[in-house]
Amino acid sequence: MNQPIPHGLPMERDVSPFDPPSEITRLRAARPVSPLVFPDGHEGWLVTGYDAVRQLMADTRFSSRPDIGIVHVPYETPGMPTATEPSPQIPGLFIAMDPPDHTRLRRKLTGAFTVRRMRQLEEHIIDITERQLDDMSRLTPPVDLVKAFALPVPSLVICELLGVPYADRENFQVNSAKFLVKEQSLEEKMAAYGAMTSYLAELVTHKRAEPDDDLLSDLANQDDLTIEELVGIAFLLLLAGHETTANMLALGTFALLEHPEQLAELRADPDLVPDAVEELLRYLSVADIFYRYATEDLELGGETITKGSTVVVSLLAANHDPNRFPNPDTLDLHRKARGHLSFGHGIHTCLGQQLARIEMRAGFAGLVRHFPTLELAIPANEVSLKSDMNIYGVHDLPVTWT
Repeated sequence: MNQPIPHGLPMERDVSPFDPPSEITRLRAARPVSPLVFPDGHEGWLVTGYDAVRQLMADTRFSSRPDIGIVHVPYETPGMPTATEPSPQIPGLFIAMDPPDHTRLRRKLTGAFTVRRMRQLEEHIIDITERQLDDMSRLTPPVDLVKAFALPVPSLVICELLGVPYADRENFQVNSAKFLVKEQSLEEKMAAYGAMTSYLAELVTHKRAEPDDDLLSDLANQDDLTIEELVGIAFLLLLAGHETTANMLALGTFALLEHPEQLAELRADPDLVPDAVEELLRYLSVADIFYRYATEDLELGGETITKGSTVVVSLLAANHDPNRFPNPDTLDLHRKARGHLSFGHGIHTCLGQQLARIEMRAGFAGLVRHFPTLELAIPANEVSLKSDMNIYGVHDLPVTWT
């Protein structure tokens, strides 16, 4: 199978809103580690096969730092100038670092996100979820599920955990959404980033002076972290802590409503919830595209990747690899989807994955219990999808019930 080399990342979801673009599916079958010509002419790579993605994410010679080479973007960004030099490293943003810097900062947080610590939070998260569902049930349908449920729950949880006043959510929800738009101009992205970081700088400075019982206070009172690093860490946790889970709750509900037989099984058997959450994570892979930079000539999946290449990874494609998950484009809540890569793999595996799982278990279990007759209030093909965002999901999800 000779698959032509793609020019730019194929992004058109032409099969269903939940499956990878068919061009990516064809490419994965023919050449799971494939050359990719970027819009700026850079000759890089696209990795779509499960085994290759896993191997790459475990190999730190594939760097996460944007400051070691020019950032090549794999899709057209109107109005965005072509980068001519590397991006500077942002203090505290450890997702874009390699060891030892990554190790030093991430270690500061592992204690806060242990399984035990998360379990202690579980009852509280269930309370928050139930309260939000009670509020939603008092509204007159149709209701936007994103606004009424999917966004408030993770926002409330992450605000409490970090010690960010929930009253300030408008600021970070609006700005983080702007920051995540793929084709947003650099000026607009930086303005949104600036608004969030100046807000967080004030917050962590205050917590250094008057600590409270929350995660940012704990971090602010560690002498070896600068204010800039604290702001970078807070930005990352706040952004990742509400955007990903909110999109999973909303897109997951859309997927369940589009698979009524699966939804009926979930209603009939609440014990299915943990497996259902793993399968939805695999099936939807809302955080799909990641980048790595080859720091030396490397071999991956039978291909030689030369030093300096930008490598694009698709977690969605890897999670839909039939060599790892039979009938991958079928949503099957009975599937044991353990081993999916939705939280990444290797040293950058998502720090908040246990928190996200607890929120999703509470969210989906509560939703099917509170709203046994939930359905879409508009035709499925009119649901507005976040194909323009770095984290996939729905912009809004009008639902109704009787």
